[in-house]
Amino acid sequence: MQIETFKVFCDLVETASFSRAAELNQITQSAVSQQIRALERAFDVSLIERGKRNFSVTQEGRAFLQASKEILHAYNSLSVRLRELQNVVAGPLKVAAIYSVGLHDLPPYLKKFRALFPEVALQVEYRRSAQIYAEVLEGAADLGIVAYPQRRRGLVVETHWEDRMVLICHPEHPLAERRRVKLSELEGERFISFEPDLPTRKAVDKVLRSAGVNVQRVMEVDNVETVKRAVEVENGISIVPETAVFHEVRTGILAAVDIESAEMWRPLGLIYRRNRPISAPQKQFIATLRQPLPGAVASGFNRSRRARK
Repeated sequence: MQIETFKVFCDLVETASFSRAAELNQITQSAVSQQIRALERAFDVSLIERGKRNFSVTQEGRAFLQASKEILHAYNSLSVRLRELQNVVAGPLKVAAIYSVGLHDLPPYLKKFRALFPEVALQVEYRRSAQIYAEVLEGAADLGIVAYPQRRRGLVVETHWEDRMVLICHPEHPLAERRRVKLSELEGERFISFEPDLPTRKAVDKVLRSAGVNVQRVMEVDNVETVKRAVEVENGISIVPETAVFHEVRTGILAAVDIESAEMWRPLGLIYRRNRPISAPQKQFIATLRQPLPGAVASGFNRSRRARK
């Protein structure tokens, strides 16, 4: 039995699709079926339910899935350890980041990392915070980057960095001419919000509530790009990370105004699994984020929380 067979089974269960599992492993659907039957014969169990409309996994199959993941992790860890002994930083590295950080803070660091370690197969995906915590805990992502990081059992959380939050509006909005505004001046303004379950939305709501400010919410969206587009068409104002609007402000598409509040800073956190060996690619990626890049002014990773304090 080959190690690839365990991966085929894991992919089949996670995708619930023979065709998708075949595509991921570059084999035919028939080969996937044959490998699953071979596993069932070898261990004398049924791993998946057949003859039903919906794909399902048996109780034995769920136990086999967990064991398969452990086998694959041990195999991959062995490969990583051997490469480390050869002083080679190589192998897969999957990073999950929230949209605003992945699109605006990370790019210069990704460029540097890829230049320094071309043999690392770096994959970056954009996710909601809740998905990132889940993927890192499950081992589906090696590293996660979130805003307003929270301590979770089984995770290591590093919180060295922060973004400054600013008010954004259309250049012709009355507030656009101001250098600084008080929160009280936002009373009754048309406001573009993030969706209620997002950490940044919760933090902004808390600040407004503490200041006794009521805004007129005209739209709720799930990412900073949509927020910016809504503000561009004069649909309202918003409060977003400064790094996310660096280019729009520089080109005059949007105006950014400082807010007189001590709470206008958004902490950024890096998360990874506790009690699991850290691969060489993970170590080097973390080290890259810890070293501010000259000229990368539009990045929250260039701002240390300790330095401001």
